[in-house]
Amino acid sequence: MKIPEEFHRAKKALVAGMETERQPFKTMWRELADFILPTRYAWLMNDNERRKLMTKNPNIIDGTGTRAARILASGMLNGITSPSRPWFKLRLKRDPSNQNYTVRRWLDEVERLLLQTMADTNFYNSLATMYLDLAIFGTSAVLIYEDYKSVFRCYNASLGEYFLGNSSTGMVNTFARQFKYTAAQCVERFGEENVPEQVRLNAKGGDSKSLNSYTVTHLIEPNDGKLPQVPKIFAVRELYWLSAGTDTIGGSIASGEALSVRGYNEMPGIFPRWEVSGNDPYGSSPGMDALGDIMQLQHEQKRKAQSLDYMLRPPIKADIQLEHRPTALLPGGVTYIAGINNVGAEPIYTVNPPMQAITEDIREVQTRILEFFHNNLFTMISQLESVRTATEIDARREEKLVLLGPVLERTENEGLDQAISRIYSIMNRAGLLPEAPESLADEELEIQYVSILSAAQSAVGAAPLERWLAFIGQTAAMYPAAINAVNWDEVIRDYGRDIGVKSKHIMSAEEAAQRTQAQEELLQAREAANQGTALVQAGKTLSETPVGGGSNALQQLLSS
Repeated sequence: MKIPEEFHRAKKALVAGMETERQPFKTMWRELADFILPTRYAWLMNDNERRKLMTKNPNIIDGTGTRAARILASGMLNGITSPSRPWFKLRLKRDPSNQNYTVRRWLDEVERLLLQTMADTNFYNSLATMYLDLAIFGTSAVLIYEDYKSVFRCYNASLGEYFLGNSSTGMVNTFARQFKYTAAQCVERFGEENVPEQVRLNAKGGDSKSLNSYTVTHLIEPNDGKLPQVPKIFAVRELYWLSAGTDTIGGSIASGEALSVRGYNEMPGIFPRWEVSGNDPYGSSPGMDALGDIMQLQHEQKRKAQSLDYMLRPPIKADIQLEHRPTALLPGGVTYIAGINNVGAEPIYTVNPPMQAITEDIREVQTRILEFFHNNLFTMISQLESVRTATEIDARREEKLVLLGPVLERTENEGLDQAISRIYSIMNRAGLLPEAPESLADEELEIQYVSILSAAQSAVGAAPLERWLAFIGQTAAMYPAAINAVNWDEVIRDYGRDIGVKSKHIMSAEEAAQRTQAQEELLQAREAANQGTALVQAGKTLSETPVGGGSNALQQLLSS
């Protein structure tokens, strides 16, 4: 597919610049991969290093760092986006509580369809990898594309193959990556008509040439309308091209040739980060914080094992007469010395390391690593030495959630918001969502997260309200007018939202006012009816009371 050569050169220069900007981060990622997940991110190494690593892992002796990262990733998956329970709600942005029955029913059905479709795809498997990337490397990239079989499908870009760029707001808006495809894969993915002739010939050969590999460059960026194939109506454009070079059969890969060009209404990917410094496109992570302790742990475990070897299998010195009699000695290093009076063997020196102190220090380092990865939040109850009250457990959880709160919000803003919006748009374009009520024509929807961690984080904000109401209750015993300082309707409504009560269970201010008015009118009608009944009964009593002269009390009252 032909594209303007000048445009193509500019995009290749953009990707090269993004690669240069990423270089300092790649060095840190390499160390993190070495000491936490060495085989998974082997593409951060060259081919020789990769082959050695596949046969032997020399870096990890103690796997505490790896286990801690996996616990954090699993805790975030189940605490933020649990596959087994609803973790988000849709509501009106302008007035979340003002939803009539028709709107609520439509929102509930859309939520159900979104969650069901997510469960039917690889969405949650992809999120598990995303959370692990965030815990270790601080940055993740997940591409979300339409799929004819499963509506949509997610693809986790591999760390080390992609580059990111920020917008002026600090959000990632440019994504590029370079990866390997064989000739056969190029033809299958992009079609014979879109690949260079050399690639097409290799793929058709049916022999080893079909396995010849090529470097494919992939770029997703905001659409400025400068590429004719992507109209300005699309917010985002995507390009694939083969990196310039010489093909293995001697042909040249020309500039100005694209494998694929496409436009999107929204960004077809999410790029969450754990923590960001300044305008950096890549984030920092608990893995980076814990790396020093993880490296120290490997060193201490190695020295501890060596100390045990010296204690159990010390180097020995032996009489020269035992040189050719290996069965006479236990395994270990042997130094033969002539002139020993007594034929035999003895240790050259005795090693007595402080094993208890070493073990205690190792345990302390392991504890620090677990704390860096917030494992004490997700395994808090199992780590308690005695049974505690529910109040104490809640207080401990709230204390730890304060540390995870900023990360939770960033994950929602940079990742989950975009993922839900992207999936909603895909399903809506495919006609898989019910038609929206007419009353929502000019309304904008927003996402409310109701996951375990989100609800717990919101509940932390309800604590001041609880303390204030407790104070009001105590003060009212001495000063009853204190209860008049509370706007009870708004307090009840806000408290329900803070602890995660569904919006459909909370009446809007208008609905509450209408119900209150109806109750007052009903009460007034009952009082009026009661008064009428009392008057009738009184009249009956007077009419039955004789006062003499053939008349009753009622007649006398009326004639007076």
